Amino acid sequence: MGDPSDDTKGFERKDAYNPANLEAIESAFVSMIRHLGEDTQREGLVKTPNRAAKAIQFLTQGYEQDATAILQSALFEEEHQQMVVVKDIEMYSLCEHHMLPFFGKAHIGYIPNGKIVGLSKLPRVVDVFARRLQVQERLTYQIRDCIQEALQPLGVAVVIEAQHMCMQMRGVQKQNSVTTTSAFTGEFLKDSTRKEFISLITAKLS
Repeated sequence: MGDPSDDTKGFERKDAYNPANLEAIESAFVSMIRHLGEDTQREGLVKTPNRAAKAIQFLTQGYEQDATAILQSALFEEEHQQMVVVKDIEMYSLCEHHMLPFFGKAHIGYIPNGKIVGLSKLPRVVDVFARRLQVQERLTYQIRDCIQEALQPLGVAVVIEAQHMCMQMRGVQKQNSVTTTSAFTGEFLKDSTRKEFISLITAKLS
């Protein structure tokens, strides 16, 4: 469970829904289900449009959140200049091409330049950008650029590994494929630093 005191103006869990938007989205789901050939009054489907409308609003709540504000709410002066890595961050998003899920793990590293950020903020930044209609490539560099802008570190590294339902459930229907994307700035553009980061995110704890 999250710490209520940890909320910021740019981030708070949104379990309430805009009634106007909810009604419009619910109506769209009613129409879609009907055009698929189903009976929207069937017992199992009567409440489905409302549930689906709430679910899609939750899954795209990142549009209403400010990732930069999240990071800036927990910046601390610190002279540490060694690599900071948070790996295996669970990530769930929706492909903008088919609105099917893609999910996996994000790995983030940065080298401070006088400032560090509360570690819990990095997974929250991932969520802000993932909870939108996305492509994995854009998601990767949006996370990178946000951290670079907010912290002004010596470098940022982001790697995302994800499985895409649009590849597994339809299309080529390849069940075991994983897509990896990466984005780097600053010191991570150097081969030695990038190799250190890759080594850290692939290492297993004993």
